[in-house]
Amino acid sequence: MRIKDILSTESMIMDLKATNKEDAIKEMADLEVKTGIVNNEDEFIKSIWARENESTTGIGGGIAMPHARNKYINKARVLFAKSKKGIDYNSLDGQPVHLFFMITAPAGADNTHLQALAKLSGLLINPDLVEALKKAEKPEEVIDLFEKAEAKKDAEDKAAAEKKKAEAAKTADANKPLIVGVTACINGIAHTYMAQEALIKAGKKRGIEVRIETNGSEGVKDQLTPDEIKRAKGVIIASDKKVDMLRFDGKKLVNRPVVDGINKPDELIDDIMNGKAEVYHASAADKSEAKSEKSSGGVWSSIYRNLMNGVSHMLPFVIGGGILMAISFIVENYAGGAKSPAFIFLNSAGNLAFAFMVPILSAYIAESIGDLPALMPGLVGGYMAAIVNGTNGLQVNVQAHATSPAGFLGGIAAGFIAGYLIVGLKKLFAKLPKSVEGMKPMLLYPILGLLFIALIMYYIINPIFSSINFAITHFLNGMGTGNLVVLTAILAGMMAIDMGGPFNKAAYVFASGAFANDPKSATAAVMMAAVMVGGMVPPFATAIGTAFFKNKFTAGERRAGISNWILGFSFITEGAIPFAASDPGHVIPSCVIGSAVGGLLVGLWHIQVPAPHGGLWVSPLANHILLYFLATIIGSITAGLILGFWKKPVKDDEPIEEDK
Repeated sequence: MRIKDILSTESMIMDLKATNKEDAIKEMADLEVKTGIVNNEDEFIKSIWARENESTTGIGGGIAMPHARNKYINKARVLFAKSKKGIDYNSLDGQPVHLFFMITAPAGADNTHLQALAKLSGLLINPDLVEALKKAEKPEEVIDLFEKAEAKKDAEDKAAAEKKKAEAAKTADANKPLIVGVTACINGIAHTYMAQEALIKAGKKRGIEVRIETNGSEGVKDQLTPDEIKRAKGVIIASDKKVDMLRFDGKKLVNRPVVDGINKPDELIDDIMNGKAEVYHASAADKSEAKSEKSSGGVWSSIYRNLMNGVSHMLPFVIGGGILMAISFIVENYAGGAKSPAFIFLNSAGNLAFAFMVPILSAYIAESIGDLPALMPGLVGGYMAAIVNGTNGLQVNVQAHATSPAGFLGGIAAGFIAGYLIVGLKKLFAKLPKSVEGMKPMLLYPILGLLFIALIMYYIINPIFSSINFAITHFLNGMGTGNLVVLTAILAGMMAIDMGGPFNKAAYVFASGAFANDPKSATAAVMMAAVMVGGMVPPFATAIGTAFFKNKFTAGERRAGISNWILGFSFITEGAIPFAASDPGHVIPSCVIGSAVGGLLVGLWHIQVPAPHGGLWVSPLANHILLYFLATIIGSITAGLILGFWKKPVKDDEPIEEDK
């Protein structure tokens, strides 16, 4: 299939009317429905935004490639759209987007469609083509440009393949520098192939042969051979998901997100060629394990990554279970009481989700460390942490008898222990004969993993952590107002330090962990209120700043500020990230101060919100609804005023329509 088969003049907008990201996506989606490509516009737009929320598809260089593949799409198609003025699309390089390629693929799209989409992504690396597309006035010109570029690319690929085949026979070619790598993105449609193309081109400029394997939506393509890996000077992994790493054991390796493969190919290649890359050692290898950790970002980075893998899988249980429990409390208070069938059903469903929190947290920490064999021991270890009394042992109905399970902290310990336990078993059985290789995942890992984690949890972790958990819970529930005010101010301030990063996650996990241990705890409900106020202040503060100090913000920032009213109301702190990224010196301190003020007021007024998420939408659950709003408003206004007066006016800003 050629690119012209997925381009059509009817699916082109040569002059987008939209002035912001939301309207641009809606305008393109409208045309997709009108031309019969999409059969459900609302669901299609949701899928586009789901991908945007993972990471922006504004890849830089004035290009955006929003894409989706699902049952609401009838036909593979690339919609082309052009904005002459450019649209703020939250692109990776911060520049406005002029060219849009909305890629759609049906749920059952065959490989020929996906190959054509991959070829399109590769062509857009060519700056000459991009400039020509920006100047095109008619849809026919766009198709002609792509046909010519595709023909040229095919000819180059054919010549390169013939050259490679001819050179492969030369023994001297064995000494030519070779770098191998793997590119992969979450959806596997665009970024995967653009990173491959960028790395290959950067290598050609340096006279270096670069071979890249792609793990895209159509499976593994251009798979690396053992001989290529052996000969390679180093390995570049530009991926947002797991790839097969065992084959790269002992090679110099650079491991980065896929966007770095697109935007920083020269840097990645230079790291290999200049000797900056560390030698990678496969998981559980004997040699230089410290180096292995260093090559992937350091020991603490590895610990954080493994912990966040557990937390990210746990959060749906926290939020889903917590919100249903919160709704059940509303029903209890306003619609029937504790014996109401609606209350019993909602409360039971929420409690069931909560029951999985610690096991899921533990399981996916373990899986991140020891891969799939560690999942079961981690799950069982987390379950034991959730239900075991450290002094009395396992109970049949332990929730009714155990006064203090090992809880959240015990589950974290169980996850790390189970993960490294499997890593140790892999190392122990590494030299077993190949004839018994199949016994390891089917027999040895499950039995020994379960036996050892049960022994460790039963006799060591649960007795220790049940005491720690009891002490922490007792301390929190017995805190006076003074200490509670300090704690809530710190937790709320941490929510604004990195707005979704390690500090933010640490504060939220601490509060939600206390809430998970005892959903009826008044102190835990106060801490949940504090972190939600702290998380709502940054988007509200930037919305206030853009509304009342317009000369301090660009046109794009003022547009983003409007949406932050809703994001703030919904406890989505990440709405303030673009502002913090462009001016961290002013935005972050202002927001931290405002969040801390809001958290201080929560502790001082003893505001309780027995829900782990929802922002102001769950305000009916607060014991002091008006004070909950007031703490949020005072913190937001404090941050907004500090930011507005402190920040310097911007220059050369293009006024937006409402300012003209």
